[in-house]
Amino acid sequence: MLRYGSVWMFSVQVSIYNKIGHPSKFNVGTDFHCFKYKIEPKWEDPVCANGGKWTVTYPKGKSDTSWLYTVWSKLKMLLAMIGEQFDHGDEICGAVVNVRKSLEKITLWTKNATNEAAQVSIGKQWKGFLDYNETIGFIFHADANRLGRGAKNKYVA
Repeated sequence: MLRYGSVWMFSVQVSIYNKIGHPSKFNVGTDFHCFKYKIEPKWEDPVCANGGKWTVTYPKGKSDTSWLYTVWSKLKMLLAMIGEQFDHGDEICGAVVNVRKSLEKITLWTKNATNEAAQVSIGKQWKGFLDYNETIGFIFHADANRLGRGAKNKYVA
Protein backbone atom coordinates (compact mmCIF):
# COMPACT_ATOMS: atom_id res chain seq x y z
CA MET A 1 0.00 0.00 0.00
CA LEU A 2 1.31 3.45 -0.94
CA ARG A 3 0.44 6.39 1.27
CA TYR A 4 0.27 9.99 0.11
CA GLY A 5 -0.38 13.23 1.92
CA SER A 6 2.81 15.13 2.71
CA VAL A 7 4.18 17.89 0.51
CA TRP A 8 7.77 16.99 1.45
CA MET A 9 7.19 13.54 -0.05
CA PHE A 10 6.29 15.02 -3.46
CA SER A 11 9.47 13.94 -5.30
CA VAL A 12 9.17 10.39 -3.94
CA GLN A 13 5.47 10.34 -4.88
CA VAL A 14 6.23 11.41 -8.45
CA SER A 15 8.83 8.66 -8.86
CA ILE A 16 6.38 6.04 -7.53
CA TYR A 17 3.56 7.50 -9.63
CA ASN A 18 5.65 7.21 -12.80
CA LYS A 19 6.07 3.45 -12.18
CA ILE A 20 2.32 2.78 -11.92
CA GLY A 21 0.80 1.42 -15.12
CA HIS A 22 -2.61 2.05 -16.62
CA PRO A 23 -5.41 0.23 -14.76
CA SER A 24 -6.44 -1.65 -17.91
CA LYS A 25 -3.03 -3.36 -17.71
CA PHE A 26 -3.59 -4.48 -14.09
CA ASN A 27 -4.46 -8.12 -13.52
CA VAL A 28 -8.11 -9.00 -13.01
CA GLY A 29 -8.81 -8.86 -9.28
CA THR A 30 -6.42 -5.97 -8.63
CA ASP A 31 -7.44 -3.36 -6.07
CA PHE A 32 -5.23 -0.25 -6.12
CA HIS A 33 -5.59 2.07 -3.10
CA CYS A 34 -4.38 5.64 -2.83
CA PHE A 35 -5.30 7.14 0.56
CA LYS A 36 -4.13 10.07 2.60
CA TYR A 37 -1.45 9.44 5.20
CA LYS A 38 -2.58 7.39 8.23
CA ILE A 39 -5.95 6.48 6.66
CA GLU A 40 -6.47 2.78 6.00
CA PRO A 41 -8.54 1.78 2.95
CA LYS A 42 -11.22 -0.01 4.94
CA TRP A 43 -14.65 0.87 6.30
CA GLU A 44 -13.51 0.17 9.85
CA ASP A 45 -10.86 2.90 9.81
CA PRO A 46 -12.08 5.57 12.27
CA VAL A 47 -11.68 8.29 9.63
CA CYS A 48 -13.71 6.33 7.03
CA ALA A 49 -16.27 4.72 9.35
CA ASN A 50 -18.92 7.46 9.00
CA GLY A 51 -18.14 8.14 5.37
CA GLY A 52 -19.15 6.92 1.96
CA LYS A 53 -18.01 6.69 -1.64
CA TRP A 54 -18.66 8.10 -5.09
CA THR A 55 -18.37 5.50 -7.85
CA VAL A 56 -17.62 5.61 -11.57
CA THR A 57 -17.70 2.35 -13.54
CA TYR A 58 -16.47 1.49 -17.06
CA PRO A 59 -16.67 -1.71 -19.11
CA LYS A 60 -13.39 -3.66 -18.98
CA GLY A 61 -10.80 -2.20 -21.33
CA LYS A 62 -12.64 1.08 -21.99
CA SER A 63 -11.02 3.09 -19.23
CA ASP A 64 -7.75 3.96 -20.96
CA THR A 65 -9.56 5.70 -23.79
CA SER A 66 -11.72 7.69 -21.40
CA TRP A 67 -11.19 9.02 -17.90
CA LEU A 68 -8.59 6.59 -16.52
CA TYR A 69 -6.19 7.51 -19.32
CA THR A 70 -6.45 11.11 -18.13
CA VAL A 71 -6.30 10.14 -14.45
CA TRP A 72 -3.18 8.03 -14.71
CA SER A 73 -1.33 10.12 -17.30
CA LYS A 74 -1.57 13.37 -15.33
CA LEU A 75 -0.36 13.79 -11.79
CA LYS A 76 -2.79 16.68 -11.37
CA MET A 77 -5.72 14.23 -11.40
CA LEU A 78 -4.12 11.93 -8.83
CA LEU A 79 -3.57 14.89 -6.52
CA ALA A 80 -7.15 16.05 -7.09
CA MET A 81 -8.40 12.61 -6.02
CA ILE A 82 -6.66 12.81 -2.67
CA GLY A 83 -8.12 16.20 -1.90
CA GLU A 84 -5.67 18.86 -2.97
CA GLN A 85 -8.04 20.45 -5.52
CA PHE A 86 -11.50 19.93 -4.07
CA ASP A 87 -13.41 22.70 -2.28
CA HIS A 88 -14.03 20.17 0.51
CA GLY A 89 -10.66 18.42 0.22
CA ASP A 90 -10.55 17.79 3.96
CA GLU A 91 -13.49 15.38 3.41
CA ILE A 92 -11.52 13.18 0.97
CA CYS A 93 -10.01 9.97 2.39
CA GLY A 94 -8.65 8.47 -0.83
CA ALA A 95 -9.49 6.53 -3.95
CA VAL A 96 -9.68 2.88 -4.99
CA VAL A 97 -9.37 1.38 -8.47
CA ASN A 98 -10.92 -2.09 -8.83
CA VAL A 99 -10.19 -4.19 -11.92
CA ARG A 100 -12.62 -7.03 -12.45
CA LYS A 101 -13.34 -9.43 -15.29
CA SER A 102 -16.07 -7.30 -16.88
CA LEU A 103 -15.47 -3.80 -15.48
CA GLU A 104 -13.08 -1.24 -14.09
CA LYS A 105 -14.27 0.96 -11.25
CA ILE A 106 -12.92 3.85 -9.25
CA THR A 107 -14.38 4.98 -5.96
CA LEU A 108 -13.62 8.21 -4.16
CA TRP A 109 -13.96 7.72 -0.38
CA THR A 110 -15.02 10.51 1.95
CA LYS A 111 -15.19 11.04 5.73
CA ASN A 112 -18.65 12.35 6.65
CA ALA A 113 -21.45 10.85 4.57
CA THR A 114 -24.17 12.93 6.25
CA ASN A 115 -22.62 16.23 5.13
CA GLU A 116 -24.78 16.37 1.99
CA ALA A 117 -23.55 19.77 0.80
CA ALA A 118 -19.90 18.68 0.94
CA GLN A 119 -20.62 15.30 -0.66
CA VAL A 120 -22.60 16.74 -3.57
CA SER A 121 -19.92 19.39 -4.11
CA ILE A 122 -17.23 16.68 -4.20
CA GLY A 123 -19.27 14.57 -6.62
CA LYS A 124 -19.83 17.50 -9.00
CA GLN A 125 -16.18 18.54 -8.89
CA TRP A 126 -14.99 14.99 -9.43
CA LYS A 127 -17.18 14.65 -12.52
CA GLY A 128 -15.63 17.88 -13.78
CA PHE A 129 -12.08 16.65 -13.18
CA LEU A 130 -12.94 13.44 -15.03
CA ASP A 131 -14.84 15.23 -17.80
CA TYR A 132 -17.56 12.65 -17.11
CA ASN A 133 -21.11 13.42 -18.25
CA GLU A 134 -23.06 10.51 -16.78
CA THR A 135 -24.76 10.54 -13.37
CA ILE A 136 -22.65 9.19 -10.52
CA GLY A 137 -23.92 8.00 -7.14
CA PHE A 138 -22.83 8.25 -3.52
CA ILE A 139 -23.36 5.35 -1.10
CA PHE A 140 -22.87 5.48 2.67
CA HIS A 141 -20.29 2.91 3.86
CA ALA A 142 -22.72 1.84 6.62
CA ASP A 143 -25.37 1.02 4.00
CA ALA A 144 -22.89 -0.83 1.79
CA ASN A 145 -21.66 -2.81 4.79
CA ARG A 146 -25.19 -3.68 5.96
CA LEU A 147 -26.93 -4.17 2.58
CA GLY A 148 -24.08 -5.16 0.26
CA ARG A 149 -25.03 -4.76 -3.39
CA GLY A 150 -28.53 -3.76 -2.29
CA ALA A 151 -27.27 -0.39 -1.00
CA LYS A 152 -28.84 2.55 -2.83
CA ASN A 153 -27.37 5.92 -3.76
CA LYS A 154 -28.11 8.63 -1.19
CA TYR A 155 -26.83 11.45 -3.40
CA VAL A 156 -26.22 11.83 -7.12
CA ALA A 157 -24.19 14.26 -9.17
